[in-house]
Amino acid sequence: MAYDGVIKDFESIRRKETPKRLPCVACSEEFDVKWYGKYDYEDFCQDGDKIFEVYKAAIEEFDYDWAWCQIDDCFEFEPAGVGCVGEGNILRATHGYLPATRESLEKLPEMNPLKDGRMPEKLKAIRKLRDYFGDSVLVTGSCAGPFSAVGLMWSIEESMVMMLMDEELLRDAMEYWRKFYMRYIKAQKDAGAHAIWFGDCNTFSSMVSVEQYKKYIFPQTRELVQYAENEIGVMMWMHNSEISIPHVLSHIPLGLSFESIGPAANIAEMRKATKGRHSISGNLDPIEVLWRGTPEIISREAERIIGICKDGGGYIFNTGEMNPRDIPEENMKAMMRAAKKISKY
Repeated sequence: MAYDGVIKDFESIRRKETPKRLPCVACSEEFDVKWYGKYDYEDFCQDGDKIFEVYKAAIEEFDYDWAWCQIDDCFEFEPAGVGCVGEGNILRATHGYLPATRESLEKLPEMNPLKDGRMPEKLKAIRKLRDYFGDSVLVTGSCAGPFSAVGLMWSIEESMVMMLMDEELLRDAMEYWRKFYMRYIKAQKDAGAHAIWFGDCNTFSSMVSVEQYKKYIFPQTRELVQYAENEIGVMMWMHNSEISIPHVLSHIPLGLSFESIGPAANIAEMRKATKGRHSISGNLDPIEVLWRGTPEIISREAERIIGICKDGGGYIFNTGEMNPRDIPEENMKAMMRAAKKISKY
C-alpha cells in the first residue's frame, strides 16, 4: 500500500538526494479505467467523483505511489473553443483547430479553472484524492507546456512553421498559455496537488532541435516552471517521452523536479549523463514489455532498470509512456511487485 513518507522521498529525489525508498508508479490511467470495469473512459473523464472512485481503487489494488490526474489533453482547450473528440474508451483529443491568426489569439477567453469546462471536475478529483490519501501518495495534476499548447490549439504544423514565419505571434500565443497555466497550476495546487505532470510532447527531439528549443520555447517555459517550483512549491514533472541526451540536458536550466524518459532511450547512458544533475523517471516499455511480455520478462526488466538507476537517488521507477488499456492484470501486478521488492535503500 502507498506509504507515509512518500512525499519526503519524492522531495529527496527532487533535490537529487537518496530517498529512503524508491517511489514506483505507472502511466496507467487507461488501464485503470478498463480494469475497474464500471465506466467507459468517456464517462470517467467528465466526472470528478468517478475519477476519484477509479483511482482510489487502482492505487489500493496495484500499490502505485501516485494518483495521476492527467486524464486527457483537452480540459483547457474545450473552453477555449478548440474542437475535441472522444467516445467510449477512446480518449478525447484536439481535432477542430482554431485559425492560426492574431485575430484568433485576441479572441481567446480568459479562462477560469474553477468554472470553465471540465476543469472543476478535475479539481474535484484532485481534492478528493488528497483528502483520502493525504501525503501517502503523490497527488499529481497536469498541464501542457506553452509551446505544446499552441500546437494543440492551432495544430502542430502551424506551431512549427510559426518558428520560421511569425516568431512574434508564436511568442504571444505561448505567453497567453503561460499566463493561463499559472492560474491552472495554482488551482490544482490549491485543490491538493503535490505535483504537475507537465506534458510537452511537441518539443520531442524528432520535432524540435536543441537550438530551436532554446531560442523559441525555453524562455516562456522556464518562467512557468520557476513560478510553479519556486513561488507556489509544486513539483513539475516534465514529459515528452524524450530519448535524446542533449535534449534532456537542455531542460536542466528550467528547474524541473523530474523528467520522464521515453522507452526508446538507452537508460544506462541517460542515467550516466544526468546522475547528480537532473532527476529522471522511466523508462520501462509499456507495449513490448508490459503489454506483450510475460510476468517473468516484466519482472526482469523492472529489476534491470532499477539496478541501473537506483544507486545514488535521483530516480523514480515508471513506465516510459502511457500504458495500453488491455495490459493483463497479472502483468501490471508483476511490474509493481518486482519494483516494490527492491525499492528500499
